Amino acid sequence: MQDDIAEQAFAKISGKEQPAETLNDTAQEAEARNGLRHIISLSMTKVADGLIDPKLVLAWLLTSLGAPAVYAGALVPIREAGALLPQIALAGLVQRMTRRKWVWVMGSAGQGGFAALIAFFAFTLNGAAAGMAICAALAGLALCRAACSVSYKDILGKTVGKARRGSVTGAAGSVSSVGVLVFAALLMSGLLQNRLAVIAAIGLAACLWILSAFLFSRLEETKSETTDAAGANFEILKSNRDLWRFIIVRGLLVSTALAPPYLVVLAGSDTSDALGRLGALVLASALASLISSYVWGRLADRSSRKVLLLTGLVGAAAMVLAVVLWVFDLAQTVWAMPAVLFILMIAYHGVRQGRSTYLVDMAPEDQRAAYAAVSNTIIGVILLGAGVLGGGAALLGAQTTLVVFAAMALAASAVAYGLPEVER
Repeated sequence: MQDDIAEQAFAKISGKEQPAETLNDTAQEAEARNGLRHIISLSMTKVADGLIDPKLVLAWLLTSLGAPAVYAGALVPIREAGALLPQIALAGLVQRMTRRKWVWVMGSAGQGGFAALIAFFAFTLNGAAAGMAICAALAGLALCRAACSVSYKDILGKTVGKARRGSVTGAAGSVSSVGVLVFAALLMSGLLQNRLAVIAAIGLAACLWILSAFLFSRLEETKSETTDAAGANFEILKSNRDLWRFIIVRGLLVSTALAPPYLVVLAGSDTSDALGRLGALVLASALASLISSYVWGRLADRSSRKVLLLTGLVGAAAMVLAVVLWVFDLAQTVWAMPAVLFILMIAYHGVRQGRSTYLVDMAPEDQRAAYAAVSNTIIGVILLGAGVLGGGAALLGAQTTLVVFAAMALAASAVAYGLPEVER
């Protein structure tokens, strides 16, 4: 009875009622149950991500604790690069395991543990000591996140069939956005401007990561063949034109992730309601995720190449619109930047769906972890470089930075046009 309900629910979400031809018989039988486990686990981790967002929650928390500004400025680079750069080493561990789900389980539990440490440090420390301790804990959290990232695409490919993976991750994005919407509304209302309430939200994030680890441990994963190879190395890039093109597209599309703070600058920074304005960014992202993640996921199951192409165009349009509004002296109106942020976040969530689905469907079955690790390592370096370039452009103004990022997004669409279709 429960299996029938799971199969019906999964068929509704994925739009597919026939067994997945890309899975073996055992995986086909468990696909519906596994698909729902993926959705629930990912939903919990995505809510946790929103509750501990370094751009918003941790930056405000460090400021309230009296930590020097240098620590708040280090949060996003620690989180982003720390989650990507270690993957080249972790891929070897994944490929030596017969059941890769345990890497994800340990990574999710580890994120919960480090989130609990952040809450503890915030409750007990102040000033530079709090900044140093929280940044160190965030580095540990990012490392655990890297373990989840490098293993997940391989696990998804083994347990969910082609042309339905985007629906799984997209549904999780839409479900989790409801929780983040509530959190954003509380931030904007001022109810969560009490430090203890924010610490409690971080504690809730820790619980969600641990619960997701427990649920994911129940995933019915078939054994994989192991290898003694180093796992991920740059040898796979030789004569691999499609992978190179994909990495270039993904690298150019980091502009959609780096642009939001500059929109906030255009909206005006001479306000005491800094948390409320950043809460608007979370609200825009959550609304965009709620509306678009599942749709992007379904489109990615048909053609993740077209999703990457479209998101570059949409992202560039949003950034150009922001500059146009500034030229006409409308950027600081109440509606302007929230509307632009909403459009940009639709593009950003599409990028996340498109890049994940494309990589899983493109990579050979025995090299998914290696493909993910190599591409993520390169993107980590690009993120650091793009952050430095963005900082340099920012000396000329947020408008110049957004023009540069818009050009990157347009270039991504042009390169994505030449990618092969991998869903067929």
